[in-house]
Amino acid sequence: MHFSIPDTQDLGSPTYTVYNIHINGSYHCCLRYKQLHSLNEQMRRHCSSLSLPPFPPKRFLPLTNGQLEARRSGLEQYLQIIGQDARLVRLPFLHQFFQRAQLDTALAEGNVGSDSEEKQLEVEVYTNPNGAQLLVNCNVQQNASLLLKSVCRELKLPEELMKLFCLYLMRKKRESDELVLVRRLMDFESPYITRLHAQPCELLLRTCYWDSSWDAKLYGNKVALNLLYNQTVADVSREWVVICSPGLGRQLSHLQMQGRSLEYMDIVRDLPSYGCLQFEAANVDYPDPKTMALVSIGNKELSLRTARGAKIYETKFRVTRMRSWRVSVTHNTLESRLEPSQLQLAFEYLISKQTLRWITISSEQAMLMSVCLQAMVDQLLHGGGGKTDQNSDDEPDAGATSAASTPSSVSSTSTCASTSYSTTTASITTPPVKFLAHDLAPKSKQQRLTTSRTFGAVFFRNDGEDGARVANEAFEGIGDDDL
Repeated sequence: MHFSIPDTQDLGSPTYTVYNIHINGSYHCCLRYKQLHSLNEQMRRHCSSLSLPPFPPKRFLPLTNGQLEARRSGLEQYLQIIGQDARLVRLPFLHQFFQRAQLDTALAEGNVGSDSEEKQLEVEVYTNPNGAQLLVNCNVQQNASLLLKSVCRELKLPEELMKLFCLYLMRKKRESDELVLVRRLMDFESPYITRLHAQPCELLLRTCYWDSSWDAKLYGNKVALNLLYNQTVADVSREWVVICSPGLGRQLSHLQMQGRSLEYMDIVRDLPSYGCLQFEAANVDYPDPKTMALVSIGNKELSLRTARGAKIYETKFRVTRMRSWRVSVTHNTLESRLEPSQLQLAFEYLISKQTLRWITISSEQAMLMSVCLQAMVDQLLHGGGGKTDQNSDDEPDAGATSAASTPSSVSSTSTCASTSYSTTTASITTPPVKFLAHDLAPKSKQQRLTTSRTFGAVFFRNDGEDGARVANEAFEGIGDDDL
């Protein structure tokens, strides 16, 4: 869970201060000091065996501006350390606290009428390659897992397979109907309310695992196989799965027309980009500054597709060679609750032996990218690769563990300073690149400008004394043969 508190508000009469809590880059709720103090007391009762961070002390006199800023910073640091500890972010009462805080804030702001409000939400499901809209009753108090269970029940998908699916917020571009993933829904939030904040957005059901060998778990169920097949056809159609050979494309179209889903899947599963999530065109500083690239993540890699003249090249960065990464959040302090945050993902990559380089991606989807990277690392560390045992405990958890898949800490300052990333050595070598089809050039994307901002950097785990480094535990097992 990525926490930040960019600013505060004064409410009520007599006035009191509330702190605007952002989770995973988006406004989540506003809380008073005493509510966070109550959370701290509850955590100390339930987690007596764990070392908890210090909580900003109470003060009995009105706070000066300087003291208020110190308290905001202290509360932010407290939440960041909580969000960094995978043991703590798995606690159900922590999810319940922030889910209830989101609901109470929505009630106070008039976004929902009551805590029993219910509405039919449309969820796009791949019952056919074009996607179909499934209407599901959603209560304002339901979290992501409960809504996912309702969706699976409507589809008649067995509950034991529910862990292999998750819900995303997504939007479609009007001009092209292109699908853009916004965020993965988690158990500390109400999909009903989160969707209100992220309008215009829709809900999407997708598989949530990164190891394609887990497809075998879905093959034994007709409903699950149909969802997986139609999701794959849709990914091929929107070029998330790259088909470089025209002959292969014709073969797949022929199999699709004949309804030979298993043969179709067998071919597509062998393609390098199968199982990857595609992101919007982003501004990257590799191989040159201000390069536009299409970003995709999957198969233990992050890849960039960039145009060089009339050709398109794909550069692949293996997650096991990322020594660390970070997400930088820039809030507009004047309207932080209403305006989207400006995000950057930077990762420290082992370009060659003893040569590390920071590579930066500027994208509104940077937070989702980091969630995907951490999920792949978690799967590597927990030995999930290649297991197809139906009773395996290494399956992804669509609910509780999704919130715990991104342990992080955040630091922020009130300045608007630019951030620079340096390499550990002067020499830079180019990783292997692969030539792709010429008609996949990324579209240019206009950058948004902001006036008054607060900078915050999100870190997954502090690495020694360098707090700006995000430790990747999967990096430690790399030997010379991997280079």
